[in-house]
Amino acid sequence: MANYLPVLMFMVVAMAFPLVTLALAKLVRPQKDEAVKLAPYECGIEALGDARGRYSVRFYVIAVLFVVFDVETIFLFPWAVQYLQLGWFGLLTMGLFLAILLLGFAYAWKKGALEWA
Repeated sequence: MANYLPVLMFMVVAMAFPLVTLALAKLVRPQKDEAVKLAPYECGIEALGDARGRYSVRFYVIAVLFVVFDVETIFLFPWAVQYLQLGWFGLLTMGLFLAILLLGFAYAWKKGALEWA
């Protein structure tokens, strides 16, 4: 049981710290909300319209394509580190991987998925 005492103390402190901090913050903060503080802030410019505006679907398509191609290019780093040990087989498999990647990129480009406007 004595071996678990430090763990128990750590758990108590870990649970008490956020509770005590939130309670102290509630006591110290100003209680009156002002209209200026409740207004949306946008780089010092008066906000125009609703803050929950809709984005075009193209924005999400471009974001997803970026993530997909970015993650796929991460696979190049382990290959580059082991390039000499992999030999011709590694070169051919990475060439095939890049060909498939370029084929997908060309398809997305042809379909107009990379157009901003």
